[in-house]
Amino acid sequence: MANVDTPMGFRPVRHISGAPYNGAVELFSALNTDATAMFIGDPVVLSGTSQTINGRIYRDVDQAATGQVVVGVIVGVVPITAESVRYRAASTQRLLYVASSPDLVFEIQEVSGGTAFTADTAGFNADFVVGSGNTTSGMSGVELNNSGEATTNTLDLKILSPVAREDNAIGEHCKWEVMINRHQYANQVAGI
Repeated sequence: MANVDTPMGFRPVRHISGAPYNGAVELFSALNTDATAMFIGDPVVLSGTSQTINGRIYRDVDQAATGQVVVGVIVGVVPITAESVRYRAASTQRLLYVASSPDLVFEIQEVSGGTAFTADTAGFNADFVVGSGNTTSGMSGVELNNSGEATTNTLDLKILSPVAREDNAIGEHCKWEVMINRHQYANQVAGI
């Protein structure tokens, strides 16, 4: 059975210890001067600035690109006014709920095309690719890159295993469990 093509970015599923993901998040700010839309499931990086909103200081984040040190993944968007928000539209200030624990395991879809991973890919590292988010569902278009997997420690993600579900098979659009390999809170990385 062919896998359904449903990119969603990163979806937190559990901690590497086996403990369930309990919804713990940090609040970050997205600036209205940032012209990149951000979606649920997008990885984010610290931008090096912060904002004071309603008397509280929030660190600013930008959507992560391949090769950057990630601080976490967007799991929710807080509207500044009473509007309904599914994603953070370009050039709007929003607070973002970010799953930032460095020991989280995420589900992510393998990208279309290329050479599909095999079961032997588990244990390798790979990068993610940024795709267009869905403005209707608010979901990210980020996917697992099936080109260039290796043991190299500077790749973005650690591939753990294919998701064990009846609707998931090895091949195109397979859903994989991964961890962020280059995480702001887990690596020896320079400050911003």
